[in-house]
Amino acid sequence: MSMKVQELLPAASRRSRVSHSARPAPVVRRLGLADYATTWEAMRRFTGERGAAAADELWVLEHPPVYTAGIAGRPEHFPKKSEIPLVRTDRGGQITYHGPGQAIVYTLVDLERRRLTVRGMVALIEQAVIDVLAERNVTAERKPGAPGVYVEGAKIAALGLRVRRGCCYHGVALNVDMDLAPFLDIDPCGYPGLAVTQTSAHGVTADAKELGEALARRIAQLLEAR
Repeated sequence: MSMKVQELLPAASRRSRVSHSARPAPVVRRLGLADYATTWEAMRRFTGERGAAAADELWVLEHPPVYTAGIAGRPEHFPKKSEIPLVRTDRGGQITYHGPGQAIVYTLVDLERRRLTVRGMVALIEQAVIDVLAERNVTAERKPGAPGVYVEGAKIAALGLRVRRGCCYHGVALNVDMDLAPFLDIDPCGYPGLAVTQTSAHGVTADAKELGEALARRIAQLLEAR
């Protein structure tokens, strides 16, 4: 495990109840280009070991090329042949693709302390993406029954969460300026023929680092506003 990710892991402690008013502000961590499997293991350990008083964390990063399939992932949606590795992970949802040029924010949030349901957390993340895009003159929207954010019918951001001990991890991936070709070899999020887009196709010049920062900042604002 890289030292950068290793340093994010808290000392083990038992969770106990803390008051709603005592919650600390979210901490933003910037991991740069980070291996998927290593980061996933760090998220699991962080969530398993965090104490009740631990601050929520938002991890901003990009991944080298990798397909990830959630717990409901079905092989018929997977690539038939690809040199890109595929990782079966423990988040919700089907298969998606991650690669450089995609802004990822992992949301390690104590839902119980924030008084958030899973559905509420999904809606909060979607709203953060919509707000960040609106600031850059891109109109985005949700689709009923299809978590994520869409622009002109094409998916621009995918999300998936896992909940343990009242806390969530995993998060959202916003396509910024990346190679979209690997999406053609899968059924993105389990939907055959689903169109995928990115911010650079809609006149946004900000790169993945800048948009990752903006997205983490907006998620933090919405969490603190609760």
